[in-house]
Amino acid sequence: MKIVSSFDYRCDVLIIGSGLAGLSLALRLSNKYKIVIVTKSKMNESSTLYAQGGIAAVFDKKDSINSHIEDTIITGIGLCDYDVVSFIIKNARQCIYWLISNGISFDKDLKSSKNNIRYHLHREGGHSHRRILHIADRTGTEIENNLINKALKEKNINIIEYIVAIDLVVSKNNNLLIPRRAVGALLWNKNKKKIETCFAKAVVLATGGASRVYQYTTNPDISSGDGIAMAWRAGCRVANLEFNQFHPTCLFYPPENSFLLTEALRGEGAFLIRNDGTRFMLDIDQRAELAPRDIVTRAINDEIKNHNLECVYLDITHKSKQFIKSHFPIIYNKLLRLGFDLTKDIIPVVPAAHYTCGGVIVDKLGRTDLDGLYAIGEVSYTGLHGANRMASNSLLECLVYSQSVSEHLIQTLPDVNLADYLSFLNRINISDQYYLSDIKLECYLNKIRKLMWNNVGITRTNQSLKYAKHEISLLNKIISKYYNNCLSDKLLEIKNLLQVAELIIISAMKRKESRGLHYICEYPYLLPNAYPTILIPDNYKHK
Repeated sequence: MKIVSSFDYRCDVLIIGSGLAGLSLALRLSNKYKIVIVTKSKMNESSTLYAQGGIAAVFDKKDSINSHIEDTIITGIGLCDYDVVSFIIKNARQCIYWLISNGISFDKDLKSSKNNIRYHLHREGGHSHRRILHIADRTGTEIENNLINKALKEKNINIIEYIVAIDLVVSKNNNLLIPRRAVGALLWNKNKKKIETCFAKAVVLATGGASRVYQYTTNPDISSGDGIAMAWRAGCRVANLEFNQFHPTCLFYPPENSFLLTEALRGEGAFLIRNDGTRFMLDIDQRAELAPRDIVTRAINDEIKNHNLECVYLDITHKSKQFIKSHFPIIYNKLLRLGFDLTKDIIPVVPAAHYTCGGVIVDKLGRTDLDGLYAIGEVSYTGLHGANRMASNSLLECLVYSQSVSEHLIQTLPDVNLADYLSFLNRINISDQYYLSDIKLECYLNKIRKLMWNNVGITRTNQSLKYAKHEISLLNKIISKYYNNCLSDKLLEIKNLLQVAELIIISAMKRKESRGLHYICEYPYLLPNAYPTILIPDNYKHK
């Protein structure tokens, strides 16, 4: 055994993840504290980078904060926390202005002037008004790259690429006066093939969601539920993991990975049609193509299954070529390279896993159950999304909680003496593990993702959930044998995906109703009262 009693990195705040949540927090803290950001891939690789739509906030005079709150709660189908929804939406404008002050230039309306700035606003599913600020269809890319460039110029921010967090370092509760606390993380350096350590006064999980647990997803490969799994192993509760959002419209083109076709297309008039050109959403919901995502996704899924189709189609050809190219340049050019002309062709689409609505339970200050550990963004469960996330509320949640966490840390970090906690930290034992080739593990990864897609996907049954739980348990036993003897990038990913898959399945089995994104055939109706599904680690240690 090799004993690690020193550290490779030390800072005030360790942020795991480099999307909007992590970057905006780092920039808010950088004038006071030393920040280390570790990220699994290149520094700008995150779900934020691929966010086409935008950020929801009230900027239209016809709109109101109360309307935005009401739309969010309706979309969440009884499971949103009203106080949290209100808190986030009331702080939306000032957080948007923070982005603008940091160089983000949202698209402006044609009537906008220097003295009267008016933003062009999209409308998306679930929204009763136009309230999506955007930069054409590349909002996330512009925000991510802008904030990365700003972070690189800050002397107190150190971004370390190709680092996978293995687990949290937690002080032992050997002194009743000093509570158990997160004091850092064990890190796998992918380039050096080496385990490293980072100690910090506070650790922030900004690791994104877990959609890679599914065979088809719009998310990048890094979205493997690492933060959720690490927090669970450290003793934190999680909630509502049965609510996995599947985006209705992803390009169906087998040679290409799932490519998102933004909801703003439907907001600007695109229709969902069968191959004979007829619309079907008019028969499903009075909001038609602008119904919330759970409704549209199930409608598409039903069309495909009931009529033995490969896909349905998205049609915006009735809009002018100039309008389409100016509003959706990234999508237009991407499709053109693949042989589709958005201005002339109907586009084949299918649903794909897109967003994890549940996560690590936090309060309004981003605090988890473990002192010193915070979670922001998709990794967290705040109470905003309920049983179904409303479009473009996710980036807003990242912004508001990065502000909230930063204000709390500025007040509390000066009172944290890391040495007090490290003195009660057991030295970390790490096996002299050898590096395992990822090729040997690829089949296990594919099996997990296919298993979850087929059995814990858009629709579920009691039998499919029981089968999935059994298979995940068997895979866990196999992978644990590898993990005791070796390490690799893929092995760490699979370990976390297995943990998250198990939590998703347990959560789905506990919910005896169909609500929002969770549809189970044996319980097709809503129960009269809505409660979040909360899992507590101690209850599942030996199951």
